[in-house]
Amino acid sequence: MKIRKSTGILLLFLAIPFISMAQDWHVGAFLGISNYSGDLVEKKVDLRYTRPALGILLRKDFNRYFSLRGAITYGVATGADSTNASPALKARNLSFRSQIIEFALIGELNILDIDDKGWTPYVFAGIAGFGFDPQAKDKSGNWVRLRRLGTEGQGLPQYPDRLPYDLFTVSIPFGAGVKFLLNDRWTLGVEVGLRPTTTDYLDDVSKTYVDQNTLLAYRGQQSVDMAYRGDEVSGKLTPGTYPVDGTKRGSDKYKDWYAFSGFTLTYRLGNNGNPWGKVKATRCPRW
Repeated sequence: MKIRKSTGILLLFLAIPFISMAQDWHVGAFLGISNYSGDLVEKKVDLRYTRPALGILLRKDFNRYFSLRGAITYGVATGADSTNASPALKARNLSFRSQIIEFALIGELNILDIDDKGWTPYVFAGIAGFGFDPQAKDKSGNWVRLRRLGTEGQGLPQYPDRLPYDLFTVSIPFGAGVKFLLNDRWTLGVEVGLRPTTTDYLDDVSKTYVDQNTLLAYRGQQSVDMAYRGDEVSGKLTPGTYPVDGTKRGSDKYKDWYAFSGFTLTYRLGNNGNPWGKVKATRCPRW
């Protein structure tokens, strides 16, 4: 019996620091939208291609003003030449979607003491790795994965400077938002976050067209069909023919971007939900 009591006391003693540490942690979810900026939209962001985004997060408070959060977020980047104003882009007739899964580590800097004021603006920045996989619909309406087709000659001996692009790469999340204390446990945030990336192939478009016959010989007819879609246009546009080798297809001057914006809802762990030992704004008397 004494051994059991001693063991219980020891376990309780060991658990104390972990219980205390838990008061600095928050778990929560993100619900919002995703957007894309790249070769297939004329504007920096075309809101017509806004798609849902969602995620989960874990945040650690180091003090009243600085926090570090880890997050996993899912969203979709998409765009199409058919909605561009430029006749040249409409005639190019390319389109895509990429499903994005992001793993991010982000630092948050609160401008105010949220436990004192009940709310605070904040800014954030960090680093993320994300997976993507550009696809487009073929003439039959089936989704086709584009990377394996090498639509710009990636991996062909005739174009040694064009290597197959990675489907997992890096982005730099940054942005700003506002947090509100709902009570001692729950915090609601709203934020806008931009993600410049290290790839120009989020949309599978970057450089120039490659020789049609070379692409056909090495990659097949489907690669040729998905590399150039100008022969599929209708309406006021006249269907075109496959461009000569070296004709501009996209622009590699700037890398692609995506954005996640929306709401976060987090729950503070621990016994009292107040790691700083002060009276919180939600507990202040109202006069």
